[in-house]
Amino acid sequence: MSQEFLRPLSELPVPANLLGVLTDIDDTLTTEGEVPAHVVAAIARLKDAGLKVVPITGRPVGWSVPFASAWPVDAIVAENGAVALRRNGAVGLDKLYQQGDAERARNFARMQEVLSQIEATVPGANRATDSMGRECDIAVDHSEFTQMPQAQIDQCVQIMRDAGMNATVSSIHINGWFGGHNKLEGARWIVRELFDINLDATLGQWIYIGDSTNDQLMFQHMPLSVGVANIARFVPQLQHLPRYVTTAERGDGFVQLAEQILNTQK
Repeated sequence: MSQEFLRPLSELPVPANLLGVLTDIDDTLTTEGEVPAHVVAAIARLKDAGLKVVPITGRPVGWSVPFASAWPVDAIVAENGAVALRRNGAVGLDKLYQQGDAERARNFARMQEVLSQIEATVPGANRATDSMGRECDIAVDHSEFTQMPQAQIDQCVQIMRDAGMNATVSSIHINGWFGGHNKLEGARWIVRELFDINLDATLGQWIYIGDSTNDQLMFQHMPLSVGVANIARFVPQLQHLPRYVTTAERGDGFVQLAEQILNTQK
């Protein structure tokens, strides 16, 4: 394996002009499905240091609403880049979409057909329990409340792709959607929308942290990419690895990264 990848987090060169941290949520911020208080505190410390923090997740926008309201983040990009939640000047949240209303409605109907096909033809396949909150994608549970064999995971992915959908596998779900968005495009979009910053022109001033195959595009394109230690589970399936890796897993790995960043900002 190339020495350019999976290097110890201690070797991460935190730039003096760091703009912010982009992060996955499940099994990166969460531990056993919850975001512990010390992880939220680490996010707050990053914000207090003047850094931008934006979670980018495959989770649905409905699921993300309480976290976008409660966490000290600039926004949450949900459904693999399709939709974002940001606090407005009052007490609520603004919902931003990459697709127009008519396109979303057409895609939603087509996606439900594919989801029904998967549930009817793949043994043990069931839609994710958070499906009610999804507007721009579908999700099949493979590890959140079940343990789906790899062959069935691959079968679900193939059905989605045969239907013309994008398909990715996170640490818990198989996600599928129509459209050109993904985590990387979602990151480009939200950084431009919120901060009027060109992500590609400032790649070396952002850090991305994630844990699974759903983070591959970010690992590939972000020179300062970090995997939490539990990424070891997915290394055999990853075509693009993070350049650095924490020693701690899940939320504790995120806290390790935050502490390293903050120590260099002093």
